[in-house]
Amino acid sequence: MNYLVAIAFLAILASLGSALFFMLKGGSGSKAKGGNMARALAFRVGFSIVLFVCILIAWKMGYIQPTGIPAGK
Repeated sequence: MNYLVAIAFLAILASLGSALFFMLKGGSGSKAKGGNMARALAFRVGFSIVLFVCILIAWKMGYIQPTGIPAGK
């Protein structure tokens, strides 16, 4: 499970980095640049949602346990 979370986190960072690259990349085709950047950011949002849902499912199935402050204190 730890590997899945680490891989998803790296995918989120890679997608964010590619959006930064497309934003900073110059060129005359601003529509293509904006489309690539929007696609990279959409993938980042999708990866984040999938990671969040996977963490919730793993918690519900008992694969991971919460730590920290106990509930009700």
